[in-house]
Formats: sequence, C-alpha cells, structure tokens
Amino acid sequence: MYSRIGKFIMGFLIVGAAYALGFSAGGNSVSSIYKVQGVENKEHQAINVNFNIFWDAWRAVEEKYVGRKDIDRQKMVYGAVEGMVASLKDPYTAFFPPERSKLLESDISGTFGGIGAEIGFQKGALTVIAPLKDSPAQKAGLFTGDKIIKIGDSFTTDMTLEEAVSKIRGEKGTSVTLNIFRDGFAEAKDIVIIRDIINVPVLEWEKKGNGIAYLKLYSFVGDIDAEFRRAAREILASGAKKIVLDMRNNPGGFLDSAVEAASYFVSRGEVVSIEDFGDGARNEFRSLGYRYFQKMPVVVLIDGGSASASEIVAGALKDARNATLVGEKTFGKGSVQEVMNLARETLIKVTVAKWLTPSGRSIQDQGIEPDVKVEMTAKDRDEGKDPQLEKALEIIKKL
Repeated sequence: MYSRIGKFIMGFLIVGAAYALGFSAGGNSVSSIYKVQGVENKEHQAINVNFNIFWDAWRAVEEKYVGRKDIDRQKMVYGAVEGMVASLKDPYTAFFPPERSKLLESDISGTFGGIGAEIGFQKGALTVIAPLKDSPAQKAGLFTGDKIIKIGDSFTTDMTLEEAVSKIRGEKGTSVTLNIFRDGFAEAKDIVIIRDIINVPVLEWEKKGNGIAYLKLYSFVGDIDAEFRRAAREILASGAKKIVLDMRNNPGGFLDSAVEAASYFVSRGEVVSIEDFGDGARNEFRSLGYRYFQKMPVVVLIDGGSASASEIVAGALKDARNATLVGEKTFGKGSVQEVMNLARETLIKVTVAKWLTPSGRSIQDQGIEPDVKVEMTAKDRDEGKDPQLEKALEIIKKL
C-alpha cells in the first residue's frame, strides 16, 4: 500500500554522495572517490561502509571499458541505485528513473495504460492479485492467483516487480503475451491481451431485497473517499438495514482511504490498523466514527485478490465489529510503501512498515482467513455463478 505522504528529499543520490574514510590494506590514505574524474556531489558522509569498491569499479569502467566514449554516466548511477535497492530482496521497494517514475505516478492517480491487472510476488512467483473489472486482463480470462511464467519471451523468475510492470505496459491497441500457469492446468498456457487505457473503477452498490445493500469496492485509489460518501448516503436513504461489503479482487490503495472506509462501520476511536516499523515503534490509526453503518449487521466478502487496503478494512471489521468474513484467504500484502522524490525526477518507493490488524495479527505474507470458507471454481465463473455471494446473503439474512 502507498502512503499519501511524499517526502521531498533535498540532496543527492547516495551512490553519488556517500563514501567511507579509512585506509586500504596497502596503506593508501587517499579514498578512491578522489581518483574519479567528472563526478559531482562527492561530499563526505561518515557511514560505516567502504565505498572504495564502488569508486574503483567506476574508475575501471571509465579507464578500461571498450565503449567508454559512449558511456551514459547518469544511467550508470541509476543502475547502481537499482542494484542497491534490489539487494534488499523486497519486491515492493524499488528505484524509479525518470521514465518509470511517470508510470508510478499514473498508478497512484488511478488512470494508466496496460492490461488492467494488479500483480505482485507470492512465494517468489509473479502472481495476478486481481484483474480489474471490465479490463483487458479480465476479458482475456486472467484470474486471481494465476502465475505469470513469462512476459513475451522473458521469464519472470529474476524480474523485479517494476520490471514486470514495465514489460506488461504498452500503448493502447498493442498486445502482450503472458505465459500463465493455473491450478488445474496440465501445463502453462499463453494468453494474448490487447492493451488499453485503464481507468481504475471505484465502487458500485445495489439493493438485494430484505433490506440488504450490496456494496462492491473495487479499489482504494482515485475518488474512493468521495464515492464512498455518496454511496453511504444513498444506502441510508434507501432504507437498507444490513450490508454485504464485497472486497474480492480489490488490490488495495491508500491507507487513509482504508481508514475512511472503515470509519463508516467502526465506532469513533477504535483502532483500525497498526503500523509496525519493526524497531519497536508503532502508529495506531483509529476510526473517525462516521456512524453511517456502525449499528448495521455486516458480512464481508474476501478472496485471494483482496490485498493491502482491503485487507486492512477486513481485519478492522473482524476485530472491532466481529463481522463475518466469507470467501477465501486474502493475498497477504500487509506492508506500507512510502514514495519519496529524489533528484532529476527520480523516485524511490521504500517499504517502511508492516500492517497489523487491531488485535495485533500481521497481514504480510499471512493474509486474513475467512470465517466461512467458500471457494469460487472455474466452473462457477464460466456458468456465472457466485456461491460466495450466495453464502454471504444467506448469512446476513439471519443477522
């Protein structure tokens, strides 16, 4: 999940600014950085890391590389930062050079070009978290849980998440071939998808009879806060007395939008989620107490495509309201990323914390288990059946 807070860092990329004091084994008292020509921002920063290796390698390329007359030194810096970040082995922490930073900004705004599927890593495999409603991915037959083996001719085994996204993205009308493996497949199959401009859907709701409102949340980006407020007022005006909240295939979005949504169901001051920084420090995010649905019975639908913000809301309603969760185990994307601006229109997205439910259960890699497990099979999808929603309606009628 992204935090809306964007910290602007006034300074320079670490590989261009930091080095260590000290002496080499041979007694050379001059740091390698001073032997490198044509590099700006070589100020000293006293950190316990020997950067001589980096500067020695830089100088070797400058002096020995056969194509050195065509070197793009800025790209060398970008590559160095990308390698540094990749060494963390966190698929959600990434560096964005200028051209890719624009892609991230379009993701956050809620409109972008591509196939319309949220992807992430699950147990080391590039996985479809959720195809968006009416997207090219959904129309081509991608399902939550599909493993992406190849993008075009490139295997995804050693790709970063950002590399995979950049390969899948493309101009409207062009195609991309994904090699997919799915439970029940004898072998991986190619699925060709025609790219389009993707507008991330927000929500919709309808009456289901017996005083039940069915509220479907597709994501927590874009105009979700205003749209949720509008839907809440319409639901109250309709005379609904009970709610089925459907967050299946909801890949998440912003933290504050998750808190906003939970605040319609959870009493003011109750904990919605806990941000754990891993060093003993924690932040508690509490309900704003909007009192629209706090006394209404609610059943929540979840599945393997429910991730990030949708997992936070599901966990909050379970712990604070003892709401019944129906469906399948959620994805387990319980970490928060902060996006920071760096120099030269570059960005870095860093995992800064993990999310816990109000009772202290970690979401990351564990997900949230439903109280009533109901699977959605490929046959159900093909026949237009929804046994999960049927079970949720059956349960809420009795509440």
